[in-house]
Amino acid sequence: MVFPIQSASSAPAHTAPRLRVATAGEALFDLIEEPDGRLKPCAGGAVYNLTRALGLQGVGTLYLNPLSGDLLGRQLAHGLLEAGVTLAAPTPVRAPSALALAALDAEGKASYSFYRDGVADRQVTAAALTAACAALPELQVVATGCLALVAQDAAIYQPWLAAQRAAGRMVVVDANLRLSAVDDAEAYRANVMSALQHAHLIKVSDDDLDALAVPGANALERANCLQQQTQAQWLALTLGPEGAWLLQRDGLAVHAREEAPITVVDTVGAGDCFLAGLITAWLAGPER
Repeated sequence: MVFPIQSASSAPAHTAPRLRVATAGEALFDLIEEPDGRLKPCAGGAVYNLTRALGLQGVGTLYLNPLSGDLLGRQLAHGLLEAGVTLAAPTPVRAPSALALAALDAEGKASYSFYRDGVADRQVTAAALTAACAALPELQVVATGCLALVAQDAAIYQPWLAAQRAAGRMVVVDANLRLSAVDDAEAYRANVMSALQHAHLIKVSDDDLDALAVPGANALERANCLQQQTQAQWLALTLGPEGAWLLQRDGLAVHAREEAPITVVDTVGAGDCFLAGLITAWLAGPER
């Protein structure tokens, strides 16, 4: 997702739908290595991608974190506003935007190095997140994951998640572990597991199951094991070219896989868009 350099104020006006989803977490710029060695800048971050994908599907979505007033922050804001997303913190902050360096392997999977100390999206508190959600009478779903789950930010997101579950909202947590973003992997894993305890819907990939060291003979068995360690009603397991499973707590499991052959260029943002589609379908009701 690459956007031309524009200010947030230049984004087209939209008739805003009622706000039904609130998202909290990272917004950053990926610098993706091209085959010739050049770096391609792309607006991203798992929560940012999820937020924008929800907006593009017409879901009234509020992004809760602040964005920087720097060039990259203005582009991030423009991308959200262009997609119809509402910003809970429309006034930019002085802190810089976060960066990630992404290298793609032969299968299009990315490995990352992150630069997030003192960045804009981390200039937020649990109280601010909770207050913003409390002001939305029609809010049904809150979602977070990935870099929001690093142990250093536990005091921000864990109380907020607990408050949202207590308020009766559906809590969605995307494990989406990025071990390269932390020095203490064990603390990170423990904080991810704590966040999953608040979730009604969990999304994990086979890579996440590896990172969490979940036991089991195969990915599906391991996903079942993880779900049973939480209160989650649903768990979505993504398996790349093998499709995805949706596991329900009562034992029902549904598998979906694209029948047509797909040429994979890269997988950056694929899981985020999958989760946005799943949330959109849930909001549409059982007929979907």
